[in-house]
Amino acid sequence: MKRILLSGAMLGAVLFTAAAANAETVLVDMKGPGAGNPFWAAVEEGAKAKGKELGVEVRVMSPPQESDVAAQIAQIEDQIAQGVDGIALAPTDPNALAPVVDAAKAKGIPVVFIDTKGSNAGVTFIGTNNETGAALAAEHICKSVPKGSEVAILQGIITQSTGQARAQGSKAGLEACGMKVVAEQPADWDRAKGQSVMENILTGNPNIKAVFASNDNMALGAIEALKAADKLKDVLVVGFDANPDAAAAVLAGDMSATVAQSPKNMGALGVENVLKLKKGETIPENIDTGTVLVTKENAEQYK
Repeated sequence: MKRILLSGAMLGAVLFTAAAANAETVLVDMKGPGAGNPFWAAVEEGAKAKGKELGVEVRVMSPPQESDVAAQIAQIEDQIAQGVDGIALAPTDPNALAPVVDAAKAKGIPVVFIDTKGSNAGVTFIGTNNETGAALAAEHICKSVPKGSEVAILQGIITQSTGQARAQGSKAGLEACGMKVVAEQPADWDRAKGQSVMENILTGNPNIKAVFASNDNMALGAIEALKAADKLKDVLVVGFDANPDAAAAVLAGDMSATVAQSPKNMGALGVENVLKLKKGETIPENIDTGTVLVTKENAEQYK
């Protein structure tokens, strides 16, 4: 009997190993690591959950920093060489990543973009309509401070389509309602840079009444600068992403609002749709994961 049980266990192990070896593999390559960034952590969570549901292996990778374009290119080249079955990519620099995306497609590896739209024609984008989301933020500012007020915009990495769309959408909305945009400076999605850039903006523009930060990390940095200058009570801060720290800041009254995305959906839909392409199915050119304005009324659900 012992020999039969052992043989069964060994057979099960062999079958499991064979199934794992035959499982399709999807690379989810994000712009930045999930550790320390709730947004990318949520993208990773959604991707892995969808992979488990569909019975595929999901490899989540990212460069050490969102500005490390070369590292992301090297990661993707390595995964192409290893024969990955599909790639869901949030490109650090769409133009710089275009050749490696073309290389993947040339080998029959389907690619979709998540979070940030790439420059390759015909590749589906799955993510937020960032101009619409930024316009939501601008509308909130317009309703909250007097017409003609001086306002500032903290930009992300402006070479990325996400950074461009949020900067353009917010500026258009703010100017349309009569605000004076007196400062537009990049802080590269980074909290520490958000603080230092906000300090510089305050030095040159002491009368600003509101700031739109293109992500929550920069907004939280701006809040620190405003607190240090004893100006937070006079300057309304709006962010973008609705990460847990930002939701807590909204509930505490430090941040007036933020714009929620659906990062878990980005990860999940990236995996799901790249597998559809692998099967020869057709998917839409753009898949909008939606935006919602988050204020004290609904911030609790984003903590």
